[in-house]
Amino acid sequence: MAATRRAEATWSGDLASGSGFVSAVTSGVFSDLPVTWAARTESSDGKTSPEELVAAAHAACYCMALSGALGRAGSPPAKLEVSAEVTFEKTDGGWKVASSALTVRGDVPGMSEADFLTAAEGAKDGCPISGALKGNVALSVDAALM
Repeated sequence: MAATRRAEATWSGDLASGSGFVSAVTSGVFSDLPVTWAARTESSDGKTSPEELVAAAHAACYCMALSGALGRAGSPPAKLEVSAEVTFEKTDGGWKVASSALTVRGDVPGMSEADFLTAAEGAKDGCPISGALKGNVALSVDAALM
């Protein structure tokens, strides 16, 4: 069974001084979030960017992947806290998303630190958003129990 989700964006003006909006159409949970080039390359100033949205997607997806893996191993987490830092940088070839660095802290009763680290690394490879980024973006995970 496939699931399709839809988001929309609009843009007005040139790249440097223009602006736009992005909306989650399928769920409707956000609409008309402002986006600008400056929010990508300078200060966010209350606006989002494609990279921030990728970071949110990666953090959420990774939480689900790790929770599923821990549950299948018989150690469901009491809590996982995940952040993703997506880096957008200028290279000789132009601007690119260069990396996504995941940080996870877990409360997993009865699990050793070593087993948690192994599960965390495996979830990085099992997360579908990681799979979409793999080969194009450097991926890393920093994991520890709380």
